[in-house]
Amino acid sequence: MSSPLVFIDGDQGTTGLQIHEQLRGRTDLRLLTLPTSERKDPRHRAEAINACDIAILCLPDAAAREAVSAIVNPAVRVIDASSAHRTHPDWTYGFPEMASDQPARIANARRVTNPGCYPTGAIGLLRPLVQAGLVPASYPISIHAVSGYSGRGRAGVEEYEGADAVGGPEFQVYGLELAHKHPPEIQQHSGLAQRPIFVPAYGAFRQGIVLTVPLALSLLAPGVDGATLHACLARHYAGAGHVHVLPLHESGVLKHLDPQVLNGTNDMQLSVFPNVEHGHVLLSAVFDNLGKGASGAAVQNLNLMLTQQ
Repeated sequence: MSSPLVFIDGDQGTTGLQIHEQLRGRTDLRLLTLPTSERKDPRHRAEAINACDIAILCLPDAAAREAVSAIVNPAVRVIDASSAHRTHPDWTYGFPEMASDQPARIANARRVTNPGCYPTGAIGLLRPLVQAGLVPASYPISIHAVSGYSGRGRAGVEEYEGADAVGGPEFQVYGLELAHKHPPEIQQHSGLAQRPIFVPAYGAFRQGIVLTVPLALSLLAPGVDGATLHACLARHYAGAGHVHVLPLHESGVLKHLDPQVLNGTNDMQLSVFPNVEHGHVLLSAVFDNLGKGASGAAVQNLNLMLTQQ
């Protein structure tokens, strides 16, 4: 049997280029790439997506929906890296570490939607704690996250690295209207009863994320403290290949979090910082927005799907 044919639709964008680079040279699959003259031609794109075994969509939301609607070959399987299908009930959420049965669900799925970069960290922290009843589903969750400028896609990279770049701002908070597209995804897959408050920001570094969630112990289940929350996360991710929970004695000596420390990997580090005196706990996630938050996650999902190809 010939090796599976993988088509990356949008392989010239930030995520698509990294996926293509990670897959280049692999002998267990074949890559289908359109010539430059055909990449924006709907007919050629439709032919390519219907000829492949697995399509990876690295497109804007509207274009991703259009690409899916062009599929007439029932054998074609899809990984969508856009946000078009992340809350759709017919799509499998592509966060393998989210639940013990999630890798099998992804492996057998016809339609897989990659998590968003910020939601990967938020859901990674919150879902195990909400499911265990340690954080009430009704808790008024607040999330702050800082990403490298590549989180803006090609426009962000061009602003800082392009031929005419004059240097973007050192730091900028955005999403001030509190209407970012990620909260519905975070709410649904974390099991929250209400929309979380999400405040994102960009820094003057290429890639990497630090995401934090502050909690007041007085609003959690009785008797819950930082050690309880940490133990729950450690149990959930025990044995996970790409999500690691920092031991409490190590987080206790940290003075800062470096958003770039896991760049170039598909790994994510979760930490718990308790303040016993004030009754507060800070949860944090550090990972690469172009790795675990995008291309790394897509390749991880692809590898799972190839086991059932």
